[in-house]
Formats: sequence, structure tokens, C-alpha cells
Amino acid sequence: MSDPTLRVGTMPYDTTEALVDGSVTFDGVQATVATADLASDIFRRTVIGREFDVSELGLTVHARMLDADEPPFVAIPAFPARVFRHSCVFVNTASGITRPEDLAGKTVGEFGMYGQDSGIWVKGILSDDHGVTPSQCRWVIGGLDRPMAPFDFVPQRHPADVHVEHAPPGRSLSEMLESGEIDALVSSNVPRCVMDGSPDVARLFPDYESVERDYYRRTGIFPIMHTVVLPRALVAERPGLARAVYDGYLAAKNAGMDRYRRGRKIYQVGTMLPWANALFERDTDLFPADWWPYGLAANRTTLDTFLRYHFEQGLSARRLTCEELFVPELLDT
Repeated sequence: MSDPTLRVGTMPYDTTEALVDGSVTFDGVQATVATADLASDIFRRTVIGREFDVSELGLTVHARMLDADEPPFVAIPAFPARVFRHSCVFVNTASGITRPEDLAGKTVGEFGMYGQDSGIWVKGILSDDHGVTPSQCRWVIGGLDRPMAPFDFVPQRHPADVHVEHAPPGRSLSEMLESGEIDALVSSNVPRCVMDGSPDVARLFPDYESVERDYYRRTGIFPIMHTVVLPRALVAERPGLARAVYDGYLAAKNAGMDRYRRGRKIYQVGTMLPWANALFERDTDLFPADWWPYGLAANRTTLDTFLRYHFEQGLSARRLTCEELFVPELLDT
């Protein structure tokens, strides 16, 4: 009897488009691919419903679950979502915050939970580069553009010396930022008040592209948000499956990169974004040829930094290592 079809849950990015449209497959493995409007919906369906055999999962969700007596998932070193995060800190213009150091003593909102992937990176960078630690702020957790309870699919942890509370019933973080009920906001997505052009809200780093490019030059870090996981039991049951899934995700990512390389010849005419080719050429000057690497070797510094932040921010019981996150057979990638 043939192996059953794999159920795959992943967001439709450039890195995964070829898997979603079927132009890239997992060698010798049948699969169906499901997507969602929000990555957190994929995470919830993975952790609570166990709906997928292969799933995109937030790096912090995977790391937190490693504290369990029997961690349910193991990851492959594929990273479909990466974002520089200086751009995701927003401030109320009446808060008196004009530089990162001004966040000390302020009330800061965070979407979904204390220590989402973007928040971990922001807190770590603020601590490393500006001396602002999480315990110096008060944290309010809630929904971004609509009221929402904190995520229920992951342990909600924070150190005893960090003040964390939930947003009031009926209030979104976007509304609270615009009204001044919170002084600042860390969010993986741009809040509605910013999208609507509110004069009461601004970015902490207005020229965030220059700041983020300088950060990459100094550190070599392109922050990772999400990885890809499989149930440990399934990996044990089907030798070679993890490698086949990794190869498929890698091929899909490389197909996306190739589209941009080919698009350079025709000025990226396939996109409606003016001057996309100029951006691609600036990025080519900054990044290596494989600007979105998969595998452990090319990402060890980034992953080690994230795991250090994770532990320092009280989100894991001990300092985790890269080797604990990933399938042993792929540690040589």
C-alpha cells in the first residue's frame, strides 16, 4: 500500500508559490497544500487541531514547545518567512518617544502574545543596540485591528519582572495606539491607523530601510520568523521524508529567486511596483547570491541570536541549541 497523501499547511509567499501551484512537488510523495489569510491560523490548526503533516510554524511556537516532556514537532531548516523588524515599531506622536531609549518606562502593545517572533527580534535588538530591556516597559497584549484574546495555541510565558496585561475588552491595539492609551506598538503587520495615515502615529525608525540595511551590514543577520515542522512520530515512521520535504521547500524557494533573477532582464515587468528592478539591484549589491538561504550552516548565527533572545526574554526554560530544533539528518545542510 502506498503512503498516504501529506497534508501541508503554508502561507502563499514567493518562497512557497511553487509548492502552492504544484510546479514543485516533494519527490516521491503525494501532497495537498492548504493556505490561510493569517499565518497564526496555520499555527493554531497545526498545534491544536493537528491538521497538517507538514506545516509552517512560528519559530517561537516551535521553540516553546520544546520545553514539553515529549515535544510533538521537529523542524527542517527551511525558513519561508523572514523580515527585518526595525520597521515594525510604531509610536504615538504625543508619547515623547523620538528615539529607542525613550521606550523605557512606556506602555507598549504587542500583537497576539508576549514574545511573538517579530517582538522577540525587536526586544533583542533594542536591548543589544540601545540598552532598553523588556522589564523597563509595560506590555499590553491584544488584537491588532480588532479586539482579540491572546493566542490560545502556545504557552503564554513571561518573566516575573516583566509587566504584561491584556488589552481591555472591545479595544484593538491600533485604536489604543492612535488614542494614546498605549505609547508604542510592536506588530508583525502594519496597524490600520498607520495604513489610514493617522497623524497621531509614526514609526520609531522613520528611515527604517537605511537602519535595517546598516543592521545587516553590521551583523549579517536577516531575521527569521517561521520554520517548517513535521510530527516527530511521522518522521520516525517514514525515513527519508524529512529530506524530501526539505528538498521540496528548497526547490520552491529557489524557483522564487530565479523569477526575480529572470525578471531583472525585463525590468521586473511582472510586478506592478515601479522601480522594483532598482530595488533588486540595490539588494544584489548588499546580499550574497543566495540572499534567502535555507540549511543550518548559513543560518546558524541568525538562529543562535534568536535562541539567545528567546532565553534572555524568559520564553524558554533553558538556552536552546540549533541541534535541538531540527531533524538530525538535516544538520549537515
